[in-house]
Amino acid sequence: MRVSPEWLTDNRDTAALAAMLAPDSLFSLETLAAESRAITLRRFGQTMTLYAPLYLSNYCSSGCAYCGFASDRTTPRHRLEPDDIRQELNAMKKIGISDILLLTGERTAAADFEYLQQSVAIAAQEMQRVSVEAFPMSVSEYRKLADCGCTGITIYQETYNRQRYKTLHRWGPKKDFIDRLETPARALEGGIKTVGLGVLLGLSDPVEDALSLYRHLRHLGHTYWRAGMSVSFPRMRPQTGGYEPPFPVDHHLLARMIFAFRISLPDTELVLSTRESAAFRDGMAGLGITRMSIESRTTVGGYHDPGNQEKGQFDICDDRTAKEFCTALRTKNIEPVFKNWEPAYNGPVSPNSSPAIPETQPCH
Repeated sequence: MRVSPEWLTDNRDTAALAAMLAPDSLFSLETLAAESRAITLRRFGQTMTLYAPLYLSNYCSSGCAYCGFASDRTTPRHRLEPDDIRQELNAMKKIGISDILLLTGERTAAADFEYLQQSVAIAAQEMQRVSVEAFPMSVSEYRKLADCGCTGITIYQETYNRQRYKTLHRWGPKKDFIDRLETPARALEGGIKTVGLGVLLGLSDPVEDALSLYRHLRHLGHTYWRAGMSVSFPRMRPQTGGYEPPFPVDHHLLARMIFAFRISLPDTELVLSTRESAAFRDGMAGLGITRMSIESRTTVGGYHDPGNQEKGQFDICDDRTAKEFCTALRTKNIEPVFKNWEPAYNGPVSPNSSPAIPETQPCH
């Protein structure tokens, strides 16, 4: 078993964050909220960047105890074919979405790298910004994704507690703690422009995981200082399998965590998904969160067929339409942003290479 890197337990930079997250913290929630709001306004203005997830496949080769897509679940398995992907993209564009996150389970024969690569290429032809939340890949594979138009990846360590990680990941490639830990660095080395990190709150002690997540971000920032970073705060939601989180995180602690990360990482994008309730998301808008998902579907093919009754990876909580959500933002004088970049942002790392590809063929 490979040894965990030294930075994972280096406490030199975490004292301030730890003080804000401590159960007996001297910092009141109101004080942290006010400071977080002021920083957010200075650095990001009164805006909220919006995106939506697109589930390409629910095939998976791993046995994560907490996931509705684990390979021992009875959920029917599907993947989107090229024409299906285009139908989904067209349905998403009608909502107004131009920033998407493509998701799969762990690597399988049905949804392998070549499938993901082709899917990215198709999405990059239709959408302004394409990122991926999938299985860990090699540097060369990430370089190929970047050449096809992928600008970012999201990958959660789930928990940084190595013993808990071993217990929760019962089988499959995701059992390799160190390989997953090193994935964001490989992606940045391969030319991916942004990485999104997070822990699945509820799996382990949330404060310990938050401190380790902060160390990971700082470590990456020292080496890849030109890269964009984001942090997500997903809490466990009901899913097929009925896993109950042993470390539940309440609204108070989640809010404290968001404020503490904004104060500690003033330029980092903080993300909140439709896992959270409409009331909580509205409350966090303008106080620290700068990016949110909208009108999410956690089933394969959920946009073109919104009546799909199959269970998704997890239950969403904020089921408002994009129009309803944007109206709520504007009542707080926050402008929803669907796009603030040009398509040239989606492109290969080399300035001399071309992102153009045949419509139905993966690029190499």
